Amino acid sequence: MAASTVYDFTVKNAKGEDTSLKNYQGKVAIIVNVASQCGLTNSNYNQFKELLDQYKKDGLEVLAFPCNQFGGQEPSCEIDIAAFVADKFKFEPTLFQKINVNGDDADPLYKFLKQEKGGFLVDAIKWNFTKFLIGRDGHVIKRYSPTTEPKDMKKDIEAALQAKL
Repeated sequence: MAASTVYDFTVKNAKGEDTSLKNYQGKVAIIVNVASQCGLTNSNYNQFKELLDQYKKDGLEVLAFPCNQFGGQEPSCEIDIAAFVADKFKFEPTLFQKINVNGDDADPLYKFLKQEKGGFLVDAIKWNFTKFLIGRDGHVIKRYSPTTEPKDMKKDIEAALQAKL
């Protein structure tokens, strides 16, 4: 059976344990491919922390998927990635196992996300920190380019948080 929402997926958390995305049902989520050595790392992690500080109580989650497909900018293991983000940004995003987001071995979740909201010119993820805003119903509301700063998603996040199931 083909997936119809992100809730149909089970992914591996940073410890390698199966985690159903049904755990986030009824919440608004930002799903993002992350990298620790990217020029976009500082602004994205700082702003994700600010967004969670402001909206987590209302149901916002940030689901971070490390990926090393772009310039080899995420060479570390999940434990080191989590420690880096916690130490440098005083932030602990919900971190999952490192995945590929493009190609034949792309994670099924990312194949679904790209099918739901294709990109500009091509559907492939173009770089680190491509963001998908997921509504409370598990459907992709919008896709954001790597250069879109998380703070610039506020209006869409607020609308999604106010929307009823």
